[in-house]
Amino acid sequence: MRKWNLLWPFWAITIVHGVAILIFVKGFLLTRTELPFYSRCSDVSQSPCFTSDSLSDSNPSVPPSSGAANSSRCWTKPAVNRIIIIVFDALRFDFVAPSTFFEESKPWMDKLRVLHKMASERGLSAKIFKAIADPPTTSLQRLKGITTGGLPTFIDVGNSFGAPAIIEDNLIHQLVQNGKRVVMMGDDTWMQLFPHHFKKAFPYPSFNVKDLHTVDNGCIEHLLPSLYEDDWDVLIAHFLGVDHAGHIFGVDSSPMIEKLEQYNSILEKVVDVLERQSEPGGLHENTLLLVMGDHGQTLNGDHGGGSAEEVETSLFAMSFKKPPASVPSEFGTSSCQLDLEGREICTSTIQQLDFPVTLSALLGIPFPFGSIGRVNPELYALGAGTWKLEGMKVGNYINSREQEEWMQNYVNVLCINSWQVKRYIDNYTASSVIGFSDEDLLHTGSLYADAMENWSYISKDLLSNSDGMDVVPSLKRQIDAYSNFLASIAELARSKWTEFNLKLMTLGFGIMVASLFVHFIAIKRVGKQCGSSFATEDCGTTFELMLSCFMVAMRACSFLSNSFILEEGKVTSFLLATTGIFMLRYSITKQKHFLNVFIFLLLMIYCRFTIEVGLLKQADTSAFLKAYPSWVLEIASLLPGWTYITKSVPIIALILLAQLLLKNITSSHSKGVWKFVMYGTILCYILIGFHWALENEVLHFASAIEGIGKNCIPRIIYAIGLGQLSLLLFRQLFGEDKLLDCRITLLTKTAAMLAAWSPTIIILAGKQGSLVALASLIGGYCIIGMDNLKHGEDGNGRILTVDCLPVTQWSLFAICLFFSSGHWCAFDGLRYGAAFIGFDEFVLVRQAILLTIDTFGFSVILPIFGLPFIVAKKYSSSQASKGENTLFMRLSQAYLMYGLIMAVPVTASILCVIIQRRHLMVWGLFAPKFVFDVVALILTDVSICLATLYYVPHPDSC
Repeated sequence: MRKWNLLWPFWAITIVHGVAILIFVKGFLLTRTELPFYSRCSDVSQSPCFTSDSLSDSNPSVPPSSGAANSSRCWTKPAVNRIIIIVFDALRFDFVAPSTFFEESKPWMDKLRVLHKMASERGLSAKIFKAIADPPTTSLQRLKGITTGGLPTFIDVGNSFGAPAIIEDNLIHQLVQNGKRVVMMGDDTWMQLFPHHFKKAFPYPSFNVKDLHTVDNGCIEHLLPSLYEDDWDVLIAHFLGVDHAGHIFGVDSSPMIEKLEQYNSILEKVVDVLERQSEPGGLHENTLLLVMGDHGQTLNGDHGGGSAEEVETSLFAMSFKKPPASVPSEFGTSSCQLDLEGREICTSTIQQLDFPVTLSALLGIPFPFGSIGRVNPELYALGAGTWKLEGMKVGNYINSREQEEWMQNYVNVLCINSWQVKRYIDNYTASSVIGFSDEDLLHTGSLYADAMENWSYISKDLLSNSDGMDVVPSLKRQIDAYSNFLASIAELARSKWTEFNLKLMTLGFGIMVASLFVHFIAIKRVGKQCGSSFATEDCGTTFELMLSCFMVAMRACSFLSNSFILEEGKVTSFLLATTGIFMLRYSITKQKHFLNVFIFLLLMIYCRFTIEVGLLKQADTSAFLKAYPSWVLEIASLLPGWTYITKSVPIIALILLAQLLLKNITSSHSKGVWKFVMYGTILCYILIGFHWALENEVLHFASAIEGIGKNCIPRIIYAIGLGQLSLLLFRQLFGEDKLLDCRITLLTKTAAMLAAWSPTIIILAGKQGSLVALASLIGGYCIIGMDNLKHGEDGNGRILTVDCLPVTQWSLFAICLFFSSGHWCAFDGLRYGAAFIGFDEFVLVRQAILLTIDTFGFSVILPIFGLPFIVAKKYSSSQASKGENTLFMRLSQAYLMYGLIMAVPVTASILCVIIQRRHLMVWGLFAPKFVFDVVALILTDVSICLATLYYVPHPDSC
C-alpha cells in the first residue's frame, strides 16, 4: 500500500495533462468546417453571369441578358478533351526551370531537358509555371489542396500516414459525376483519398522512403500503354522517386540526379507518343499535358513547413492543339530568359489554389463547391478551345477582335468563378460556428458588389456596341475587379481559416496551470511523509533553487517569441552552459571536481556545434550546405585518411560504450538477469558496428551479406531489445531485491534499463547515434559529479533532499540532446527514414513506434530512465537508517521535480499559442512546436509512470 501511495500522484498528473491537452486541442486544432454541399450543372442558372456558349450563339460583341446555362453543356464550354496529369512528388522549381534563371548553377539543374525544349519550340502552347503551394507541405495536404481548391488545415498533418477519404466537393468527384473517366497509377494516397472514384487504378505503397523505384516502375509500366487507349478522359500518374531520394540522400546526390534523368527519359517518350497522335482527328488532338509537383523540398530533402524551397514547386503545361496566341500581357506574370542553349524560355507563377478551378473550367465541369481559387488566365489560355478558332489565324499575331472575344469568354468564366466563391463564403459563414467576421464579410461583399455593378455597366456598353467600339479596356477593368475580389477572399482565408474555440482553449490552459499546482503539492506531500518540508533551507531553498526556477522560467518565456522558438536549441544550450559556469565558481572556490565541470563545459561546446549544424539544415539558403562539398574536399586533400576517420569515429564510440558497460558488469553486483541483459547489449553493439560496416562504401562485401545486414541485423537488435525489456519486467514482477543494498540495486536496475534501450535508439539514430549516446553518458556523469560538488558524497546527512539544480540540468541536457541528434520541432525535422531501418514494407503501428523512438529516444526515454543515477549516487546506506524507503521517496520527489520542470515550458507553449493564434507563423512554427511539446510531455508522463513502477520495489524488498 505504501508503494501505491508514492505512485498514484504520477498517474493522476498524467491523466490531468491528457485531459487538458485534449480539451485545448479540441479548441485549437480544429479543421475548417467541411460543408456537405456539391456543385451541380444546374446551379449556374442562379448566377448573374453569362456563358461562353451564349456569346457564340449571338453577336460576338453582345452578351445575352439570360443567365441560364445551356442545356448541352455545364458551367463553361469544354476547352480540352483529355488531360494527362503527371505528378512528380517533391518537384522543386529549380528541377524544371533552366539554370540560367538562378544565380548559381547546381548539379541537379537542367536535367529535365525535354521540358525546356518543349517550352522553347512550341511557344504559345507550352509553358513553365512556378507553382506556389500553401503550407503545411505534406503530400496529403497538397493532394487535398489541388483537388478541392481549399486551404489545408494543420490537423490534417496527423492523417498523413492514414489519409481519410475526402468527403467535401472536389475535382475528382466532379469529373466522375459529370461522366469523365479517370485512371490513376502510382502513389496509393490517391486511393485513400478517393476510394471509389477511378475507372481503373494501379496503386503502389508510398511510405517506404528507402524504396526509390517500386512506385515509379509501376507508373512506367502502365503510363505509356494507357496513352494508346481511349477509355479515359483524365489520367493521373504520381511518381515518388524524387521525394524518396531527397529524404534519404538529399537533393545534391547521385540518386537524385539519376531519378531526374530517368524522368526526363520518361517524359520524352510520353511527349513522342502524344505528338504522333495529335494530328486532326487523332486520339490526342485536344489533349493537355500537365507535369507538376505537389510541393518542393529543402536541400536535405525535407518538406512539411512553409519555407520558400518547400512551397515553391513546378507546373509544366502543354497543349497539343496549338492556341492562336498568348493572353494579354496585363494578365500574365511571365519572366523570359535564354537557357544554356540560347533558347528563350518564359516562366510564370500560379497558385496551387487555382489549379482545380482552372481544370474544371477547361473541362467544362462545375467548380468544386469549396474552391476559393481563381481561374488562372495563362493556364486557361493554353486550352485552344477557350479561343474562337473558326476563321482565326493561328500564329503569333492576334487582332483586337479576336482578343476581345477571348477576354469576353474569360470574363464570363471569372464571373462564374467569383459567384461560386461568394456562394461558398456565404454558406460557410451561415453553417460554421464562427465563420468570418462582419468586417471581413462587409469588405469582400463590397468588392463583389462593385465588380457585379461594373459588369452590368459593361454589359450595357456591349449591348449598345453596334459600331465596333473598343471595349477591351472595360473588359480589362472587369477582369481586375473579379481578380481583386478572389485575391481578397484567398488572403482572408489564409489569415483566418481555422476556427478557434477560445472557451475550450482557455479551459485547457487553466487545467494545465492547475496541474502545475498539483505537481507542487505532490512534491511537498512526499517531503512531509519524511517529516521534512520542501520549503525549508534543508531541502534546498537556496541560490541553487532560485537559479533552477530562473532557468525554467527563462526557457518558458522564450516561447513567446518566434525567433527564440527557431533558436530553441541554442537557447537551451546557453542556459545549460550558464549553470556550468556557476558550478565552475564552486569548483574553483572548493578546489575539487574541476575536471567534471571542465568536461561539462567542453561538452556544451560540442552540443552547440551540433545544434548549429541542425539549424543550418533548416535554413532556406544554408551557407554551411553550400560550402560543405568544397569544405570536405579541402580537408580530404589535406588529410588523405579523413574519409576513414569519419567512418571509424562512430565505431570507436560504440567500442567505448561497450567497454564502459563491460566495466560496469565486472565492478558491480550485476548478476542473473541484469548481467544477461548487459551482455545482450554488448552483442547488439557488435551487430550495429557490423551493420554500419556493411553500409560503408569503402568496404566491399558480397551482395548476399549486404542483403542480410540491411534488414536482418536491425530486426535482431529490435528482438533482443524487446527480450531484454521483457526479462526486466519479469524480474520486477517476480524477483526480490532483499539480498542487495537498495542503492546498489537501484544503480544496477538503472544501468540494465538503459542498456536495454540504447541499441535500438542508437541504430535508429544512424551513425551519429553512438556519438550522441556517448555524449549523453559523459553529460550525465558530469552532472552527477557537479551535484556532489556543493554537498559532498554524504549529502550532509539529509534524508529527503533532492536538489533542484541537477534535476534542472538533467532536463535541459535532455532538450539539448533532442536538437543535437538532428531533430527540430517541425514535421520536416522528423527522420522518416529511421522508421524503415530493418523493414521495406509499411506497417503503420510499427513504423510509428520506430519513428517515436528515434525522435524522443535521447530526449525522453534515456533521460527519464537514467534519472535514478542522480538520487542513488548521493544516497548512502547510513541514510537508510533515518527513515524507511527514503531512497525511493527521494526518487519519487526527483521524478515529480523533473515532470514539473518539463510541464512548465509546455504550459507556456500553450499560452503562446493562445496569444499568437492569429500570427502569420501560427501554422508554420507555433502549432508544430505545440504538437511536439505536448507529445513529448505525454510521453514523459507515461515514461515516468513506467519508471516508477520499475524502480520502486515491493514493500518488503528494501
